[in-house]
Amino acid sequence: MDWYYVEGGKQAGPVNDTELEQLLASGKVQANTLVWHEGLANWLPYSQVNPARAATLTPEPPPPAIGSLPDQSATSAGNEVVCVQCNRIFPKEETIQYGNAYVCATCKPTFVQKLKEGAVTPTYLGAMDYAGFWIRFGAKLIDNLAMMVVLGIPIIIIMIPAMRSVGPGRPTGFMLGFQVIFQLLFFLVIVGYNTIMLGKYGATLGKLACGLKVVQPDGAPISYGRAFGRAWAEMLSGFICYIGYIIAGFDGQKRSLHDHIANTRVIRVR
Repeated sequence: MDWYYVEGGKQAGPVNDTELEQLLASGKVQANTLVWHEGLANWLPYSQVNPARAATLTPEPPPPAIGSLPDQSATSAGNEVVCVQCNRIFPKEETIQYGNAYVCATCKPTFVQKLKEGAVTPTYLGAMDYAGFWIRFGAKLIDNLAMMVVLGIPIIIIMIPAMRSVGPGRPTGFMLGFQVIFQLLFFLVIVGYNTIMLGKYGATLGKLACGLKVVQPDGAPISYGRAFGRAWAEMLSGFICYIGYIIAGFDGQKRSLHDHIANTRVIRVR
């Protein structure tokens, strides 16, 4: 597991479990030190994450608070804050505040442009609003309807003449081969659709309609490669009686099986 911790008002890490134990032993990380790892919604004092181990440590003064995820806006030591855009530390009076985020003067034009483009989302500012099961179900329903329109008409046009060509008593090898080829093409179309849409927009048509987006654990956009892997993993979620989809309703971060496999999250962006 990768851990992040606060040192001198700045984010440090990641470190693994062994390295964290060494930091605890040396006193560099103490009971009141803020830490974060994947799965935690916010930074927490180490004493809350591992009370038993923290009880053996010497308390220290409370550290400065930081944002809810690594590399996000954070309050630093004294009157200093971290710019949400460049992650550098500045005096608070030299920045502008937007919600819980701070932006330095140099980054202000870029940040304002992102505001205009709608790119400043809750995730960008450090808040992850995970999409629940039912809104994801609605998004998938829209996607399925879109696929029915796109694929259904060609299927009807091709299948009806093909079925008429196979008369009584004639071999059905053609139809069997046609069905196999069609099934393979169907999978390729679905995978291609998800890969292109998620890689370019971070969302399929259904997710766009429902205001959802697929991101990495830190809120960053996913690559085409990750989108491709997630598309095939989603096939697996459907093959096992759709259990892979259902588990999203019971997961703390609303992850389905394919989200676990691809290490992605589905969040609300509006």
